[in-house]
Amino acid sequence: MRRTEAAKQLGRFVREHRTDGARRLRQAGVWLLVGAAGTAFGVPVAIASVGTTDGAPGLAGLLLGVGLVGWGLGIWRLVQAFRTREQCFDIHERGFTHRVAGTATVIPWGDVAQVSTSGGDGRPLADARGMGSTCEIRLHSGRRIRVDAFTEDIRGLAVVVHRAVHLGQFPQGRGR
Repeated sequence: MRRTEAAKQLGRFVREHRTDGARRLRQAGVWLLVGAAGTAFGVPVAIASVGTTDGAPGLAGLLLGVGLVGWGLGIWRLVQAFRTREQCFDIHERGFTHRVAGTATVIPWGDVAQVSTSGGDGRPLADARGMGSTCEIRLHSGRRIRVDAFTEDIRGLAVVVHRAVHLGQFPQGRGR
């Protein structure tokens, strides 16, 4: 469904919130490199430390652990990037359109049951890693839409949805 079709159903377009998929892919690449480096250094150290009780087995475990964590986080981010590719939230006066991977779902404000947010957890660079602020939009159908810090102006999106759903203050015109 194109943006113009959604606009007919939901009223005038107000604004959009895009998800930065390229940043997710870059982060996946960095984690995969960390995993590859940890594995590349950990395997030889583990082989060399066979039969010793000095510090080499501990170092091998640390390097292999870093490798395992890197591979895990890299694959997780990669899957997440492909599942949410081209994700965007188009806000309209009577609802929003959730576009992801070439499909669009029109969601009127009446279909939204609850919106909840969690602010950053205070960890350094949590939002930059996509692990800080989150917003979850629950629909009456039971479907959940999870929005993370890779989406631009996540707080603004949460405020607009909250006002429309819980306070009856619908967005008006472009950008308001």
